[in-house]
Amino acid sequence: MNIQRESFIRRAIKEQHGQVLPWVAFMMILFLGMGAFVIDIGHAYFCYKELQAATDAAALAGAQQMKTANPIGTATAYSAVAGGNNTNPNLTLNGAASVTMVPGYPMLKCLTTVTAMGVPCVAPNNANAIQVKEQAVVNTFFAQVFGIKQMTLSTTATAALAGANAIPKNIAILLDTTASMTTVDTDCLVSGKSAERIECAESGVAALLQNLPPCNLISGCGTVSNGVAQYPLVQVSIFTFPNVSVGTADNDYNCGGSNPTIPVYSFPSSTGTSYSPTGSSTATYQITPFLSDFRSSDIASALNTASDLAMASGAGMKSGSSCSGMQAPGGDGTYYAGAIYAAQAALNNQLATEMASSPSITPQNWMIILSDGEANASSSKMATKTTGGTTVNMNNPWPTGGGATSSITNYPSALDQCQQAVAAANYAKSQGTTIVTVAYGSESSGCTTDSTGPQVDISPCSVMSQMASSAADFYSDYLQSGSGSSCTSVGEPETSMAGIFGKISEAFMNARLIPNNTN
Repeated sequence: MNIQRESFIRRAIKEQHGQVLPWVAFMMILFLGMGAFVIDIGHAYFCYKELQAATDAAALAGAQQMKTANPIGTATAYSAVAGGNNTNPNLTLNGAASVTMVPGYPMLKCLTTVTAMGVPCVAPNNANAIQVKEQAVVNTFFAQVFGIKQMTLSTTATAALAGANAIPKNIAILLDTTASMTTVDTDCLVSGKSAERIECAESGVAALLQNLPPCNLISGCGTVSNGVAQYPLVQVSIFTFPNVSVGTADNDYNCGGSNPTIPVYSFPSSTGTSYSPTGSSTATYQITPFLSDFRSSDIASALNTASDLAMASGAGMKSGSSCSGMQAPGGDGTYYAGAIYAAQAALNNQLATEMASSPSITPQNWMIILSDGEANASSSKMATKTTGGTTVNMNNPWPTGGGATSSITNYPSALDQCQQAVAAANYAKSQGTTIVTVAYGSESSGCTTDSTGPQVDISPCSVMSQMASSAADFYSDYLQSGSGSSCTSVGEPETSMAGIFGKISEAFMNARLIPNNTN
C-alpha cells in the first residue's frame, strides 16, 4: 500500500503535461506589458513631437505679429487646436480633435533677457516674447488592459520677437513717381488729412523702415560711415521711375523744394552686375545707395532725419518740417522695366560685395515695387540708345517664346511695355531676388502698348500680380479713391498702405524660439 502510494507521488512529481500553461499565462502578461510600453509610449512620444512642433509654430507666428494688435489671436490660429493651421489627425481622441490651449495662454511677456539683447518690449502690446502651452489627450492601445485608457500630453514653446541669427538683407524699393501719384487718395490719411498717393506711398515706406532692424542685434550698429553701419543687418536703397538726372537726385531728400530733372527713360543692361551712373546730367533710377542709417539703432522708435533714405521716405514731414521727401513730377509717362533691371544690377553688386567681405554668410536680396502697374510711355520719352551705346529699335516686336514665367523679352522697346516689366521681374527672380509688389489703384484694363507679345490682353493688375514671387508677396490697395480698381489680392487681403507695409515688414523680422524659463 505504502509502496503504491509512493509510486503514485513519484509519478505525479515527474509528470510534465500541462506545466507550460502557467508560463504562457505569465508571459502573455509580460508581453502585453512590453507592448504597452513600446507601442503606447512610442505612440505618445510621436504625438508629443507633433504637438511640440505645432506649439513651436504657434509661438513663432505670434512673435512675428508682436507689433500688431492681436499676436495672441495669430498664435492661436497657428496652433493645433481645432480649426488651427497646425491641427493634426494623429492628435485625436475617439475620432475628435483633442488639443486644447492651456487656460491663460498664449501669454505675452516682456523679458529682461531679451531686452538686454537689444529687442525692446514694443507697442501696442508692451511685449517682446510670447509663450504658448497646449495639451492633448490621446488614446492608448495595449495599456488599456491595465486600466490606462488615455494619456495627457503637454507642450510649451516661447518665442522672442527677434534675436535669431539674422541673415543680412538688401532691399531695393521701387516707387512710382509719375504724375498719377499726385492724385489725392481720400482713403489714405496722412497727418489726419487726405493725402496725395505719393505721400501715402512714402508713409508706407516709412512704416516699413520703422520696423526693420538696421543693425546686428548682438553687436549693435558700431561706427556709421556714409550712411552704412559697421555691423549692418538690413540695407535699403530707393529707386524711382521715371529716372532723374544724377545731379538732381538729391532733390528727393535734401528739402530744397525743387523737383529732380526728368530726362528720357534710360535702358540699363538687362544682365548688369552693377549700377552706378556718373555725370550730373546722366539718367539714374537710383535715388539713394544701400543705407542702414534709417534708424540710429534697433531700439530707436523714430526715423533718423540725418539719413537721406529716411528723408526720402518723408521723415521730414513726420518730424514736423515741410520737407516732404520724394516728389512726383512725372513728365515721361510710365515705363519701369529699366528700373527693375537697374535695381537688380545694384542688388547683384551689393550681394557680391558683402560676400567678398564675409564669405560664410549669404545675404538675401529683396525688391519691393509700388505702382498702379500701367506702362504706356511715349517712344519720344525714351532714349535712342542703351547705356551701352546700342541703338534702340522702338518698334522691336516680341521674340518667339516667353510668357508669364519667362524672362524672354523685346527690351528695350516702346512696344509691350507691361510684358517687358514682367520679363524683367522674372529675370530678377531667377537671380535669387524675392519680389514683393504693391498694386496701388491698379486697373483691370490698360497696357495699351502690349500688342505683339504672348499676353496681348495683359492688364496692370495682372502685371503687378505676375511680378510678385508668390501670391503672398502680392498686395493691392484697390480702394484708392478715383481709380475704380477691382484689383484684389487673394494671398493678402490688407488694403491700406500702412497695413500693407506693416505686413511686408513681418517677412524681415527674425523671431526665434528661446528657453521656456527665460526671464
